[in-house]
Amino acid sequence: MAELRVGEQKIRINNIFCVARNFVAHAKEMGSVIADEPVVFIKPNSAVVQPGAPLVLPAWSNDVHHELELVVVIGEGGKNIAKENALNHIAGYGLGLDLTARDVQAVAKKNGAPWTLAKGFDGAAVLTDFVAAQGIDPMQQQFTLHINNELRQSADTRLMVFDVATLIAWISSKFTLQAGDVIYTGTPEGVGSIHLGDVLRLTWSPHIEQEFVVA
Repeated sequence: MAELRVGEQKIRINNIFCVARNFVAHAKEMGSVIADEPVVFIKPNSAVVQPGAPLVLPAWSNDVHHELELVVVIGEGGKNIAKENALNHIAGYGLGLDLTARDVQAVAKKNGAPWTLAKGFDGAAVLTDFVAAQGIDPMQQQFTLHINNELRQSADTRLMVFDVATLIAWISSKFTLQAGDVIYTGTPEGVGSIHLGDVLRLTWSPHIEQEFVVA
């Protein structure tokens, strides 16, 4: 089973929940609208890419996109977690890339089919190392993605439609959260294709700066 590192602690990854359409500008660039409730889908934990591992694109897609996101890992699970207590359930924060086979997703959307193949393939859940949650306000954070030293995405969590506490409360009202569950909290605008040889640098100053290479 895949693991992630929070400081010196290793946590086994359980479920992976991903939030779609949580930044207005990204919803617009995708021709979508913001729903009244979070839109959540699930990736298998076999999709995880660890820090230092290469990004391998699926042969059956010609248009894999990067989606930079703040990611949380749950330390204490629960059901129907109250929003005011939600942040206490977080063990750590990191950055992630929700890789998406956009051409495959477009066909699925057109046919009213699930996004599972487009979002859950091996290598579709890229994760940096994590930092401990203590002392971090998730709604006051900025982070970036550079590809080949060119800025592609810049995120400010204050622009999230549904804040992190709301997401945890909502998800736990539908699913029982467990220790090791991971939540991708949504991507800002600027998503786009990645290609063989690209170097992707994820930066959340002063906490994280890690690179991944498309190989």
